[in-house]
Amino acid sequence: MSAELINFLKKEPLFSSLNDEALQLVVDQMRPVHLAEGELLCREGEPGDRMYLVASGEIRVLKRGGDRVDVEIAVLKSGELAGMMSLLRRDPRSATMIASGAVELWEITSDTFHKLLAEHAGFAQHLIAELSKYLRVQAARVADLQSSTRDPRLHLAVFDSKPYMEEILRKQNADRFALKFFEAKLTPETVSLAAGNQAVCVFVNDRLNEDVIVGLKQSGVELIALRCAGFNNVDLAACRRYGLSVVRVPAYSPYAVAEHSVALMLALNRHTHQAYNRIRDGNFSLNNLVGFDMFGKTVGVIGAGKIGRCAVDILLGFGCRVLIYNRSSVPELAAKGAVFVDLDTLYREADIISLYVPLTPETRHLIGQESLRKMKRGVMLINTSRGALVDTQALIKGLVEGHIGSAGLDVYEEEGQYFFEDYSASIVTDDVLARLMTFNNVLITSHMAFLTREALTNIADTTLDNVQEWLEGKRGKGLTNGVELP
Repeated sequence: MSAELINFLKKEPLFSSLNDEALQLVVDQMRPVHLAEGELLCREGEPGDRMYLVASGEIRVLKRGGDRVDVEIAVLKSGELAGMMSLLRRDPRSATMIASGAVELWEITSDTFHKLLAEHAGFAQHLIAELSKYLRVQAARVADLQSSTRDPRLHLAVFDSKPYMEEILRKQNADRFALKFFEAKLTPETVSLAAGNQAVCVFVNDRLNEDVIVGLKQSGVELIALRCAGFNNVDLAACRRYGLSVVRVPAYSPYAVAEHSVALMLALNRHTHQAYNRIRDGNFSLNNLVGFDMFGKTVGVIGAGKIGRCAVDILLGFGCRVLIYNRSSVPELAAKGAVFVDLDTLYREADIISLYVPLTPETRHLIGQESLRKMKRGVMLINTSRGALVDTQALIKGLVEGHIGSAGLDVYEEEGQYFFEDYSASIVTDDVLARLMTFNNVLITSHMAFLTREALTNIADTTLDNVQEWLEGKRGKGLTNGVELP
């Protein structure tokens, strides 16, 4: 079998010029794999960490189309390889592979291959030279293919896509751009999925660090379209260095977020979430469900941007006394009866404190041990802005000690892994989040304050208009919703 495997490898460009001795080094590290009819070998988008060689049988290769339907694009037969690039780096699989009948495979993992390279310098040098030739040829083929057959529309890769967002983007887009949707978040492990697109569309939990920016640049991406207001998850300095433009949606629906923040206040105050669960269990007792009148209570609003202003209007409608901390006074809010104060005064006097500021180096952990000590005992804290505005460990300490009476959180410092995903059949392994979930005076929602039909439509329209502006040649300050790069 060893000689047969060597002959198979010789047919592949990457290995074709290696001598039998070098190829034997690879073959010696390969292990057999047996698949039954219909058995999954790998799934598109999952990290790849091994190369496969088909010894017998056939493997169906499927690619997810823009309409989320898997399309068969190839069939691998005896002697053919799959996943060569996975030996060098663990990029996401570009396709799904399923056994068509019984299949016999041989595999080698990337860890094993890297060990082989480390132990045999001559083999490594020869392989690198062949890889360089191989990549040059493939790049030329891709360029030819793109120039001759490519859809002439701008191609936009949408990451961290959910059904509700995909539906509205498709509707509002019509046929303007060629959209491709990925459920995966944009990370260093998934950036290769952006290849062939001029622009990517990302959300709050995509991680666009320098590695991702470099990967986007290498993939031909020139525009990052955020479908959110915040951009703290994007390395803007790297975008400037590598020439990528960044646009955002500064205000999709300030009413939606403001209304959700007040909904959290009301639910916590009147224990609505607890009452709902009690009734489902047949418990109609009112013990420990006593709330307070919102009328006359002092609410501290930190941040008077569009969302903060909407919240102030709602709270004034309840008859609350509203204190505002903002970088500057807003005359129209003052005229309505809101009072602008310094932070210490707001902390000292507010019964409820709600956050409406962006996350910056200055506002990170704005709410921490020091600020919590200045607040009234039993204060209610609401955060619908960014998770890292609140030091979660300090929050938990305040809850345990009773200094914080209740907390409504639509965001969480380390939400990226969990929020927007279904973990109902799994265990939450984030100890801090799991601890927060145990408090009956803490109400957590999964970053859903923005989630209204009106907001989703505004997000889609603004995102698509931002891309259109860029396509028309606008750059930098010429972009209506461009993010300034440092």
